Amino acid sequence: MIIKPYLLTIMTSNLQNSRTLWLDYLKSFITVLVVAHHSSLAYTTFAWFDSSAYINSTAPIVDHNRWIGMDIFENYNDIFFMFLMFFIGGLFFVKSIEKKGTTYFVRDRIKRLFIPFLFLGTFLMLLSYFPAYYVADQSATITDYVIDFFTIENWPPGPSWFIGVLFFFNLILGVVYPFIKEKLNRCSDKISFFTNRPVAVFAVLFGLTFILYVPIAYCIGAGKWVSFGPLDFQLSRLVAYFGYFLLGAVVGNSDFDRHIFSSNSRFVLQWKYWFMVSLVFYSAVTYHNRTDILGQFVDNGIMPEFVAWMIYYTLYVGSCTASCMACIGFFRTIVKHSYRLWNSLAENAYLIYLLHYFFVVWGQFFLLKYELHALWKFWIVFLFSLAASWITSICLRKISFIKRYL
Repeated sequence: MIIKPYLLTIMTSNLQNSRTLWLDYLKSFITVLVVAHHSSLAYTTFAWFDSSAYINSTAPIVDHNRWIGMDIFENYNDIFFMFLMFFIGGLFFVKSIEKKGTTYFVRDRIKRLFIPFLFLGTFLMLLSYFPAYYVADQSATITDYVIDFFTIENWPPGPSWFIGVLFFFNLILGVVYPFIKEKLNRCSDKISFFTNRPVAVFAVLFGLTFILYVPIAYCIGAGKWVSFGPLDFQLSRLVAYFGYFLLGAVVGNSDFDRHIFSSNSRFVLQWKYWFMVSLVFYSAVTYHNRTDILGQFVDNGIMPEFVAWMIYYTLYVGSCTASCMACIGFFRTIVKHSYRLWNSLAENAYLIYLLHYFFVVWGQFFLLKYELHALWKFWIVFLFSLAASWITSICLRKISFIKRYL
């Protein structure tokens, strides 16, 4: 039997590297979700625009064509996908710092994370936010726009905030790693215990998320963002994000591909059940968001306000936890072979993440004058932004210097 060369290129068995492969595909999938997430924000029913400072708006461009389906899609993503991104970001921390040493590790993170975040991120956001400035001020004066960008809007990083925060998480853990190495190793040795105990995994991850997120969100509010120059983050989630990054480092230091994330582990095999659990939790969250049922209970004296908030956050954390587990299990289950198209997506995912916002915002801006259903506008913006950022990334990575770091 003769196998055609192009078939070998498109699909090749790669069991030895399946760990990297399925994680690469999972990371690239989340990147696509990020593009879709930002593409939807202009068309949610809760979207609003602040013309005095567009950075305070729910999105740089807000269209008058809205659809509740965008709310459901956007909110489901928002609950879990950045938590999962930080977990994945920590998975290879230990292996990387052990291989490179602390000094070279930090230097490498500066090159791969901090420099792209600070310089490329700032440049791309200057290009991306101009339509928002034009809509707000009806002005196309470049000088005024740049001044407004760094003063009134307070140097917005856009989606690259994740890269900046990830850099500082790597820096912090890199500095303290020599002092916590033994404790981290002991924690990693216990990971195999959870291989066939998915309910225990859910309980631990749920508890960790609840403890690190809920008290802060309850005290200061879930939507509060804080910025220091271009470094911007959601304050209520910062500690939880670091907890997920640290958990990723602990899991990554174990032989996770042969134990907890083994293709035969119950954790992985039961991904469908955890997806259904996430939908149950999320449906309850959505029902409350639409009806304010818990608020009605408080107003009618059925329960104290604190209890209502704890019920809501329990549902929220349950959706986040189950969604993360379902995504990991799903990709560990389905990824058996290497596919050329998905390999390309994985190779370009970092630059797609950095580039896509420019195409999203400008795409939404150009569609403002057209009377189309919000769903059609979403698909146009999403597919255009994904394709344009993907093609641009492929072209840029032909430059050896860019390919080396991005």
